[in-house]
Amino acid sequence: MSNPLRLTALVACLAIAPTAFPQSAPRDVRVHAAGSLRLALNDSAAAFEAAQPGVKVTLTYGPSGLLKDRLAGGESSDVFASANLSHPEALAAAGKAGPVQRFARNAMCALVRPGLDVTSDNLVQRMMDPALKLGVSTPRADPAGDYAVQVFERIEKSGVAGAAATLSAKALQLTGGPNSPPPPADRSVYGALVSQGAADLFLTYCTNAVAAVREHPGQYSVPVPEAINVSASYGVTVLNAAPDDARRFVDFLLSPAGQAVLARHGFAPR
Repeated sequence: MSNPLRLTALVACLAIAPTAFPQSAPRDVRVHAAGSLRLALNDSAAAFEAAQPGVKVTLTYGPSGLLKDRLAGGESSDVFASANLSHPEALAAAGKAGPVQRFARNAMCALVRPGLDVTSDNLVQRMMDPALKLGVSTPRADPAGDYAVQVFERIEKSGVAGAAATLSAKALQLTGGPNSPPPPADRSVYGALVSQGAADLFLTYCTNAVAAVREHPGQYSVPVPEAINVSASYGVTVLNAAPDDARRFVDFLLSPAGQAVLARHGFAPR
């Protein structure tokens, strides 16, 4: 006959056995990405994690130029998704990352405060109006600022003499710089700045303007006319020594499923 005490001990051991073998830690993929990608990449990361059990995507957002400098200075990451091609290409040229691939496109729009009459037809006139405050991101630190400068240059080339210098001088560099106030968590910094009266209209990505309008009823987005608009190309690269999961994440961004996520947030196909 079996010993009741021995049987009880055996049952107790079996009951606790699963806790004796801890689950494996999630495989982390670290991604540094342009702030304009926040909503889209949050959804992309969730979709990728669902398709890749055991993988955790950790996202760090900021102005692409400042992120590039941090990565060039030795900050650790696996993937860099930039709002332009030149910043990841600089890391690749320095031997810190692999080839750069374009994965999305954007365009420029004006985010306008409530009560101000702005259309695509009168946008240039409104931006040139000395009585109105024009906000932009910080050039060189944030590609959105560089694209704004390109819009100014195209306005001048379209026949508005002195427009590039006039607009560059009056434009308020309100975000994206090394000394800019940090953006509110999970909120549109552009909508907040317009709401606070820091700018009457803000020249930024159309995806940023759409997100701001959702959060601030009354604000609205005006497309920059095609003749003077700029196509913003977003580039992604895998940094040296990144795990295979990092390459799989980039493959997902380039896949039809990943492109569909980006499209839902207003990005144009790559």
